[in-house]
Amino acid sequence: MDTAAIFNWAYEILNYWTITLMMAVESSFIPFPSEVVIPPAAYKAAGGEMNVVLVVLFGTIGADLGAIVNYCLSRWLGRPIVYAFANSRVGHMCLIDEQKVMRAETYFAEHGALSTFVGRLVPAVRQLISIPAGLARMSFGKFIAYTTLGALCWNTILAIIGYSLHSVVGDKEALLEQITRYNTQIGYAMILLFIAVVAYLVWQGARKK
Repeated sequence: MDTAAIFNWAYEILNYWTITLMMAVESSFIPFPSEVVIPPAAYKAAGGEMNVVLVVLFGTIGADLGAIVNYCLSRWLGRPIVYAFANSRVGHMCLIDEQKVMRAETYFAEHGALSTFVGRLVPAVRQLISIPAGLARMSFGKFIAYTTLGALCWNTILAIIGYSLHSVVGDKEALLEQITRYNTQIGYAMILLFIAVVAYLVWQGARKK
């Protein structure tokens, strides 16, 4: 099923409970595009069908639930099971492989709790950053605090996009096109932010040495 088909399906069933469910799926290891959830829900909110604050709230709750699944699986099942899953056919179907898990784990080991927050804003890292947090046995309180803050920031950005498009976009097809364009641009911006944060941390470490 392509993104347009998923978007049309999701658009018709959007409510606060389905937002929670779909964002939980998006935040777990199952590939699901977040741009088909929060922006169209905020678009509906701008038209009076929903409340944009509740859209962000329930979206963040869903993101937390999905992240908790990854965290608990990696914490209680451990590294061998996680890597076995990453190397399995099912893992590859979920767009996960050993290299991605290793990159996420290395990033977390180098940058600690900040990884959980910044990682929630970075494409391809957002869904996986909970795994190294679990493997490292990061305290659950700290994990959920940084995860919530990062998910809240990301969902707010997506909601602003969807809400602002209500006055300039008149149909679902055009809405998806604009959301995809803005989401791509923001994704690049988040990657640049990620690079800047890593560069700063490396510079700080070198200066201390």
